[in-house]
Amino acid sequence: MTNLHITGARLLGAGAQDVLVRDGRIAEIGTSLDVPQGTERIDADGLALLPGFVDLHTHLREPGREDAETIATGAAAAAAGGFTAVLAMANTSPVTDTAEAAERVLDLGRASGLVDVQPIGAVTKGLDGEELAELALMHRSRATVRVFSDDGRCVHDARVMRRALEYVRAFGGVVSQHSQDPDLAGPSACCHEGELSGRLGLVGWPAVAESSIIARDAQLARHTRSRVHVAHVTTAEGVEVLRWAKARGIDVTAEVTPHHLLLTQELLRGYDPTFKVNPPLRPAEDVEALRAALVDGTIDAVATDHAPHARHDKEHAFVDAAFGMLGLETAFAVVHDTMVRSGALDLATLADRMSTSPARIAGLSEHGRAPEVGAPANLVLVDTDAHHTVDASASKSLSRNNPWHGMGFTGAVHTTILRGRVTATLQEHA
Repeated sequence: MTNLHITGARLLGAGAQDVLVRDGRIAEIGTSLDVPQGTERIDADGLALLPGFVDLHTHLREPGREDAETIATGAAAAAAGGFTAVLAMANTSPVTDTAEAAERVLDLGRASGLVDVQPIGAVTKGLDGEELAELALMHRSRATVRVFSDDGRCVHDARVMRRALEYVRAFGGVVSQHSQDPDLAGPSACCHEGELSGRLGLVGWPAVAESSIIARDAQLARHTRSRVHVAHVTTAEGVEVLRWAKARGIDVTAEVTPHHLLLTQELLRGYDPTFKVNPPLRPAEDVEALRAALVDGTIDAVATDHAPHARHDKEHAFVDAAFGMLGLETAFAVVHDTMVRSGALDLATLADRMSTSPARIAGLSEHGRAPEVGAPANLVLVDTDAHHTVDASASKSLSRNNPWHGMGFTGAVHTTILRGRVTATLQEHA
């Protein structure tokens, strides 16, 4: 491995420092370091050095839908967004519901060399909600799967969910739930249920379809003494249930997406399928509740739910278009601009929500660690003053369903470093 010398980086709570990396780990931090000849140098004057971001919720589409994304292109997008680790959802084709399938995803991620791609295993075979997948075998495989999810579908049967929680408890795993009661919000639901959905003539998804599943799963987690994670929470009601559960010591964690922190259902008035996402965009009062919950820790993490789609799946009438939007490359900019510049969060808390907490939830001990001597050099340099406009055509992703195109943000990823090796960098320091 080559050595790396980062000069003048702003470390949280420590001011401008130099950082020397040897063999993939931080060897020294200070202002006058003994740097070996031939060491690669990064001028980080004015940049903040944070632990590399970790995404608990990424759709990489491979195998099965390589026309929308491959693990290689998704990894490139993740690195450009400051991520050093991503968790790849299981709703591929074939589904990641066996040890062999999980190891295949792991190997493809390693071949990219840009981020650590950790497969998420399906909870049930084929995501059909009936028979448990090979949970223990996936955990014991080379992939060491710790997180399981049928994302895109709710594990609706309470008995199946209970058994899954009991199984993963044996090895410290966690079930990540797509909280959508299909009896309350079926496959046709594509818009928040309310006055706007009625005016637009769209089938609504009521908030209770989310909060009722969160409440049930929290009770099951308490009963089984296991861990449940709530994927992409979107409603004030869901936040209330999370606060109730956490106040009682139930082992429940939750994530929120950047798009649910900023975008609202008002964008659906034009029937633009770019903004069709599952779960749907919500009213402004829900957005405010999500922001407050991220600040006070009721919501533990930010996760992108990066969901690339080929044009022939997305460019349809709103009701027929695929759900989902891109998020890996813009996550830091959206969260920084929305939460930090407003004064709601400081940069240290952003680092916790985008790196430390998700790494802890996923059990990734080599990620999410603050820059300190001996720590793995999985890092990101960010420019908190850089102003930029999102250009979807410049994305590393194969897909272009980017809701942020043309929007301006303050805050940008400058350089991403995985085990001491630069995996992405801006050509210019804005």
